[in-house]
Formats: sequence, C-alpha cells, structure tokens
Amino acid sequence: MEYLNLAGRSDDVALGKAVASMHLAPATEEAGNPTKAFGFAVDNTIGGTPQPNPWTKPNSGTQEWVEFFRDHRIGHQLNLAGDPYCSKLWDEDIAPRLHLLFEDLKGEKEIKPSLLHGDLWSGNIGSADGKPSIYDPAVYWGHHEAEWGMAWCAGFGQKFWEGYRSLIPKDEGFLDRKPLYDAYHQLNHYNLFGGGYIGSARSDLESLKKKLNAKEKS
Repeated sequence: MEYLNLAGRSDDVALGKAVASMHLAPATEEAGNPTKAFGFAVDNTIGGTPQPNPWTKPNSGTQEWVEFFRDHRIGHQLNLAGDPYCSKLWDEDIAPRLHLLFEDLKGEKEIKPSLLHGDLWSGNIGSADGKPSIYDPAVYWGHHEAEWGMAWCAGFGQKFWEGYRSLIPKDEGFLDRKPLYDAYHQLNHYNLFGGGYIGSARSDLESLKKKLNAKEKS
C-alpha cells in the first residue's frame, strides 16, 4: 500500500480536474474492467453498509446502468431500510419509469462506465505533497453523475466545478437525476445512523416522482 503524506484540502480547481480525469479513464483489462461493464470485481461497503457490485453485461450502456442502480443501489438500500412509504413510492411510482430520467443519455451520449470513488465527501478529501488526494472509497464502475450523491456534505464550490466541468460538461438531465443519486446516500445514512435521514430520502423520492410525472405529461 502506498504511503501518502496527507494534509488538508488544497487547490479545488486541480481537485475537480483530477476527479474528472479519473471519471474519463477508460475501462480496460489493466484498470480491472476488461468487459466495459458496471459494477466491480468484488462487493464492498459504503461506511458499514454492504454494497453489492455484480458485473453487468459486457459493453454496458444506459439501459444496463439504469437496471444496476435500480436494483443494486436504491433497491438494496430500501430493502435494508424497511420503510414502507419509501418502498411503495419506489416500487409503484419511480422504478417502473426510471428510464425516463435518462432519455438524454442515448446514442453519442450513452453512459459509459466511469471509475467512481463512491463516497466522496469532505472527510475523504485532502492533499498529498500538495496534490489533490481522495481516499477511503466505496469504489465501483458507474455513471459519473452518481459521484455527486454526497455533494451535500462535500463542500464543492465554484472552483471545484470550474475544474471538473472544463473536462466533463454538465448533461441536460443532470439536475433531474440529482435526487436519485442523493437518495442512495440519504438511505445509506439512515441505515447507518437512523434519525432524520429517512425524511431526506423521502423528499428525494417525492421529488423524483414529480419529475417523472412532469416528463410523462410533456
């Protein structure tokens, strides 16, 4: 294991560019993903919560990502949470229509697997010898937007996004999908710590339902 001379957070523009470069790195055999799939070689944990990472089929795209996140991220956390309201909302109103949130990511914008830190919040960000460093991951290959599900406690400011967006522009449906990726981490926090996180998860899921209703009407 490499030793890192860790210090506090440094240049946020450089951090943004470094995270974007990680997300843009191709899925290859050398990188541990020879089939260009979503998932990871092993199951791992996010905090203390088990995180299943079964590989999707080779050369996966948007459809496979939607199914992966539906079943192995939100569905998994809901099974652990045991909250009837959230489960009913997800099963009846969101999961069957989840693909509608990804209609802008087809063809040339098809989702490709990106290597994700998976638990990127302020406590997992620092610097090593003056260069940006991130650590303590819940790593897997997924949609790069899923990285921002913990942005609510990561302190990403204008400089960070300036660096990140210089390499990866914001997709059209980014804000519509944000409650989906937030919900995964809110549910995980509820499963870890209990308390008010379930209310935040409910709000995210209710927001998704409203967005999907609007898409069906448009």
